[in-house]
Amino acid sequence: MTIPAQWSSDAPGAPGVVAAIDSRWWTAWGDPVLTDWVERALRANTDVAAALAAVAQARALRDVAQAATGPSLGAGASAQRAQTGDAVARTNLGAKLDASWEIDLFGRRAAALQAGQADMQASEAALGQVRVTLAAEVVTTYWEIWGLRERLRVTQENLRAQEEALQLTQWRAQAGLASDLDVQTARAAVEQVRASIPALQASARQARHALAVLAGQAPGVAVPEPPAAPPEPPAAWSLPVPVDVLRQRPDVAAAEARLQAAFARSRQAQAARWPTLNVGGTLSLAAPRWPTLNVGGTLSLAAPRVTELFDAAALTRSLALALAASVFDGGAAQAQVRAQEAAIEQARAALQGVLLAALRDVENALVALAADRERLGHLQAAVAAAAEAEALASQRYRAGLIDYRTLLDAQRTLLAVQGELAAARTAWATDHVRLIKALGGGWAPPADGTALSATPH
Repeated sequence: MTIPAQWSSDAPGAPGVVAAIDSRWWTAWGDPVLTDWVERALRANTDVAAALAAVAQARALRDVAQAATGPSLGAGASAQRAQTGDAVARTNLGAKLDASWEIDLFGRRAAALQAGQADMQASEAALGQVRVTLAAEVVTTYWEIWGLRERLRVTQENLRAQEEALQLTQWRAQAGLASDLDVQTARAAVEQVRASIPALQASARQARHALAVLAGQAPGVAVPEPPAAPPEPPAAWSLPVPVDVLRQRPDVAAAEARLQAAFARSRQAQAARWPTLNVGGTLSLAAPRWPTLNVGGTLSLAAPRVTELFDAAALTRSLALALAASVFDGGAAQAQVRAQEAAIEQARAALQGVLLAALRDVENALVALAADRERLGHLQAAVAAAAEAEALASQRYRAGLIDYRTLLDAQRTLLAVQGELAAARTAWATDHVRLIKALGGGWAPPADGTALSATPH
């Protein structure tokens, strides 16, 4: 695929993140509580534990493939006592060493080792993706808790204002200055606002439960409250070019490692069609030991001497070369080659999909942030205007210059725009998190020469 040279949504002044994202990027918010929860989750989350176990398994399997490229050595010892008829029983002691080595003429074992190495790199990158995703989810959930708490605060303030309006309306009705319709309308407005509070409280509790589970704890564990001030995301930085993003993202590295593993297994399947050459040898030592007859008719076996085991007469040596090839397998080997070639195409398509998804994620995050910035500006102006309108409406209603419906409309408008502003501030923070995640989230391929390129060859 063709990688664009720059982002289509990278408008002047658009927010961005430096190419080398700090591995602890969440500290840029300057909130020690948030930092503590992210790092607690990275230590205790069950998905991270499973990914770590997968990495350990992949490393062990790589070591198995590496061990298969070298010779193998086995050792054994035996002791046998036999008697035929009335003959004297005979005891034989022996020791044996076996060595074997398959000469990798066509690279089958080397390809298996390369596949194991690529699988290990894919597991390591998958672990990085789990960590990136987890950190992003913790930060996002943390600021969602702030947003729900802010919306709950706004709703409760609006409820108090409407309760005051209901009381004033009841007084005015008693004085004959308002109708029962106004009283019932005010009471309905109060109950409607009250009805929204339990839903917000439930959502806030559920978000706290989610944060606790992300940190590997049971739901219901006390979760510290976010700060009262609105979240202020990190300042805008320079945005990396697309190819740098593809190098930084762990899911891209994992997909490419899987493609490399598929290529290696294809080479392994090709090599399996050719003959194998094995070199083997055996070194065995046997020392017969005859029993002795003691005075009194007692039969006993004397302990063997160590020197007898190294007697040249007891030493047997062998060396063998074995060439083996499949004459007819019903097409199984060729079918295995085709299967691995199909696996290559699957891995290639998967990599292309991951590359496109990576570019899409960044573009979508940039679009969302641009919309967030514009929306925030309008909502802040709307809140200021709605607050002023509600204050004027309240004054005029108290003075008997307007009816209750006008005041109710002003209160509802203020509640709506205040809730939207809280949601927009939450989105402003969480969309920054999504952009950081889309850019790789601070993960980087290892710097030991095993880093993967951004595009397949």
